[in-house]
Amino acid sequence: MSFRHTIRRRVNFAETDLAGIAHFSNFFRWMEETEHSFYRSLGLTVHSVDQTIEDGRTGWPRLKASAEYRLPLYFEEEVEVELLVAEMRSKAIRYDLRFWKNPDDPAKKKLAARGELVVVAVRPDAQTREIHATAIPNLFRERITPAPPELLTSTSTTLP
Repeated sequence: MSFRHTIRRRVNFAETDLAGIAHFSNFFRWMEETEHSFYRSLGLTVHSVDQTIEDGRTGWPRLKASAEYRLPLYFEEEVEVELLVAEMRSKAIRYDLRFWKNPDDPAKKKLAARGELVVVAVRPDAQTREIHATAIPNLFRERITPAPPELLTSTSTTLP
């Protein structure tokens, strides 16, 4: 079972503003990129190519997406995006995401931003095709577990 996943990436030119600073909207893309990488690392996916939502596949819309920004990330700067499973309920999962500047230098490593995603498992009604919250599939539940509380409340990663 897994509760933590990280990816490394560089800030691309197209992701910056005129000052060469990563535009705030990209943090949401990076959160989703990390979430999908997490699922792939566990042999899971948010979208099966052989099934559609109409066929009964579970969908994962966002109930909440938020970010708090502390330090700028610049063009060509490497950032580590860390995902922690903060909470897993019967139908929803809450992720805590952290964006680390200077990830390879313990003396300079700093929290640039923190994000939160809340995703809910949904399936369509066979007759109306309306989507409704459903239990998280067992395949996901068997491979994902919440992080230990001390990782979520670590003073070295909390925002003031």
